[in-house]
Amino acid sequence: MGSGYLLLIIMLSFTVAMITYNTIISTQSFKQELLAVSNSDVFSVDPVIEMPMDTKTTTSSSENNKKRMFHTAVTASEGVYSLWQCRIMYYWFKKFKNGPNSEMGGFTRILHSGFPDDYMHEIPTFVVQPLPDGMDQGYIVLHRPWAFVQWLELANIEEDYILMAEPDHIIMKPIPNLSQNGLPAAFPFSYIEPKKEEAILRKFFPEEKGPITNIDPIGNSPVIIHKEILYKIAPTWMNVSLAMKRDPEADLSFEWVLEMYAYAVSSALHGVISILYKDFMIQPPWDRELGNKYILHYTYGCDYDMKGQLMDGKFGEWRFDKRSYETTWPSRNLPLPPPGVPESVVTLVKMVNEATANLPKWGS
Repeated sequence: MGSGYLLLIIMLSFTVAMITYNTIISTQSFKQELLAVSNSDVFSVDPVIEMPMDTKTTTSSSENNKKRMFHTAVTASEGVYSLWQCRIMYYWFKKFKNGPNSEMGGFTRILHSGFPDDYMHEIPTFVVQPLPDGMDQGYIVLHRPWAFVQWLELANIEEDYILMAEPDHIIMKPIPNLSQNGLPAAFPFSYIEPKKEEAILRKFFPEEKGPITNIDPIGNSPVIIHKEILYKIAPTWMNVSLAMKRDPEADLSFEWVLEMYAYAVSSALHGVISILYKDFMIQPPWDRELGNKYILHYTYGCDYDMKGQLMDGKFGEWRFDKRSYETTWPSRNLPLPPPGVPESVVTLVKMVNEATANLPKWGS
């Protein structure tokens, strides 16, 4: 690598070291840092609950006809578990990239292992450094905001917008740029509940910053956002994530969604309001029909008996759960679910099977 790249890595490493130092000093000093966030970016509008379908009244015809391309970015760790998901994700990205109404531009797997792997030739990849040893405290998702900070600083991103996605996302059809009028588009998660968690969140989002409802019920993914806005949010997102992880109360309460809360808080600290677009994503088995969704997110296990009945909380007679393949590759031609299983689950298995049938050297 060139000396310029190494210099930037050194500078970024120094930055994260300083941020970590600040989070260690005390929660109170961290609160004072957050109070210094500028109000200059605050939008003078209320949060939008649903995606506006008619934007012609606020957008000129020339802007309507101009494509607003976005770059899809997926953070990934080393190992089989992340790799097989990324390969499937990128297969479907390529399938729909040039479809009707698509504004999908480039693609990057941000690999936060610190070293290249054997699939750099297949998936466009940018290697960044992981957090220093021990800093994630076993919570691997903490590497995500640090990975984005490095990528945004070091990479040449041609598109003006970025779609932050995840390896376990399957794109189901061409995606247009869903952001509107300077507002990012994000999927609302039912389990991100700022009002319910207000007592904890006020440690990181002081009352001086406004009502707790300024925090949207989102994570960082899926989100389509202008890259200049993300440049501002990303370092704060990293800082808040580290601070929350070091706070025993926040860590215990937020658990595996801690980094999602950190992104939502960081957006609010910068006055960034998101369009909450419910049709952005489907999550089987709870979402049964495909509808008009763009992304299929297979984060939950799908367990059914042979009569097609959901066996929630139990290992099913038929099942698909990504966690079954943490150390091994899913086999090709997985068995389809029994009759009666929802369309969303059937589609998931069919799309996984199509990808694995067409990807070379699957399982090696």
